[in-house]
Amino acid sequence: MEYKRPSAARTWVEVPSDSDFPIQNLPFGIGQRSGELPKVCTAIGDYVADLSVLAEHGFFDDLLVPRPVFHQAVLNDFIALGKEKTRAVRTRIAQILDDDLEEWDASELRDFFLFPQTEVEMLLPLQIGDYTDFYSSLEHASNVGAMFRDPQNPLLPNWRHLPVAYHGRASSIVVSGTPIRRPQGQTLPEGQNLPVFGPTRMLDFEMETAFVIGKPTTPGERVSTEQAEEYLFGMVLFNDWSARDIQKWEYVPLGPFLSKNFASTISPWVVTLDALEPFRTAGPAQAPEVLPYLRVDGEKSYDIQLEAHLRTADGVEYLFCRTNFRHLYWNMCQQLAHHTINGCNIRVGDLCASGTISGITPDSFGSLLELTWNGSNPIQLPNGAKRTYLEDGDTVVFKGFAQKEGLRVGFGEARGTILTSF
Repeated sequence: MEYKRPSAARTWVEVPSDSDFPIQNLPFGIGQRSGELPKVCTAIGDYVADLSVLAEHGFFDDLLVPRPVFHQAVLNDFIALGKEKTRAVRTRIAQILDDDLEEWDASELRDFFLFPQTEVEMLLPLQIGDYTDFYSSLEHASNVGAMFRDPQNPLLPNWRHLPVAYHGRASSIVVSGTPIRRPQGQTLPEGQNLPVFGPTRMLDFEMETAFVIGKPTTPGERVSTEQAEEYLFGMVLFNDWSARDIQKWEYVPLGPFLSKNFASTISPWVVTLDALEPFRTAGPAQAPEVLPYLRVDGEKSYDIQLEAHLRTADGVEYLFCRTNFRHLYWNMCQQLAHHTINGCNIRVGDLCASGTISGITPDSFGSLLELTWNGSNPIQLPNGAKRTYLEDGDTVVFKGFAQKEGLRVGFGEARGTILTSF
């Protein structure tokens, strides 16, 4: 029986109309129920599907996917099977959940593999060997340059010629829901000549996404922009928490260090590029023309709406910003091509973040640094309180989804609550 296109499929699982996880999404993550070991899972509506149970019942055997790969505590071994295999698994899951198909019907097993999301703890989905943070939003780079350098010439000469990036700290990347301890470090108070030590007073979020490397290279091997999508497994939401006062004092000449490496938060579900295919779009026009190794053909961006929300300790909720992934000047294919052009090897599970994504309008700026213009324009909350930067007890929640012609594919949440410094 030929399987119909997933865009037309409907599932026997009840899925709310505004869910991030219809049958057309089927992201991958690592879930753990109380008293059990972590398993490879997918999301459907308000449920988590334990793929290890389906594997043990033979649903993936004909795909020649080893059963033990679904019993791992990270996705790396599953991703390393290659896109042909992981794509086949995702298609089979859609067949299993499709209410029109009988060949792969698993509805009688629903109590054994399908569980409410509230009963499943979602874990860090990857073993992340390396993490790179790009700086690819023209609007964000222009805002920061205007703020701290020259409003008339905010971009450094290299910015429009290459995707600027730095190598970040992989060990402190945490999954959504993990509390964030306010970091300490050196800062230089205004008007002072000597630094002081203490907790940051300018803790910020950065609205980002990140892509997951799905195929390794060897040292000396390059990935072209044409090949890049073969190496991109999927995407997550990414909050690169930043201590702006620590950053201001330390970043010259080598860039951020303690101001960034204390924590970054990712969403638990890795959304595949296949699921995002209906939302493919063109990115911004690039001028001047980039060097040949960075040129791309076709649409290499995605129309993904991104939101950052505040929840205060006393229950106040506020929408910080709403922006879109399509604003990125440098796309993922260009980022990966530049990353490897010198022969730098990449490994399965490596993470590359976009950098703060800001739009043109003030309500689309992707950080408090920009939203408050470095504290000079405080945000007024509904209860009368103000924010220039984050306070202890604040929770920041990132949401992301693509929506078109009645189809919605989302990422869930990337959430973190600020705890008082030690």
